[in-house]
Amino acid sequence: MDSTTLKVGDQAPDWTLTGTEGDVHLASFQGQKNVVLLFYPLDFSPVCSLQLPSYQARKPEFDQRDTEIFGISTDSKWSHKAFSEQLGLEYQLLSDYQRHVSEAYGVLRPEGFTNRAVFVIDKAGIIRHVSVTNPGQQPDQNEVIRVLETL
Repeated sequence: MDSTTLKVGDQAPDWTLTGTEGDVHLASFQGQKNVVLLFYPLDFSPVCSLQLPSYQARKPEFDQRDTEIFGISTDSKWSHKAFSEQLGLEYQLLSDYQRHVSEAYGVLRPEGFTNRAVFVIDKAGIIRHVSVTNPGQQPDQNEVIRVLETL
């Protein structure tokens, strides 16, 4: 599925979002860490309840590659907090309740929630990988790891 206008090599749109542990500003990671953004449709939905823990299970691999993971959906920070606690996540879920970031990244669906999408952003703030799928499909996590190995 190709619904985003952002491509590999583009500068990642900057943002500040409220997360389960406070505000997060993308630009604060430049020069420090790579960032993986996991856009997902809805808290407590079946595929999201599988996808997000699968990233948690591989978090040491992301840590070894100097990478922060963030889940992003249009749900509220309160919903994210309950969902994160239920799943035992050690990375933050960010609330794009106003949908500005989902729009900027080209992943907002007409229904008001996001497609399932993964963006890998390097330490310079450049997009190095984009994968956008329908809400019922999971992107290839191994491909994300392979991209991070090249950074």
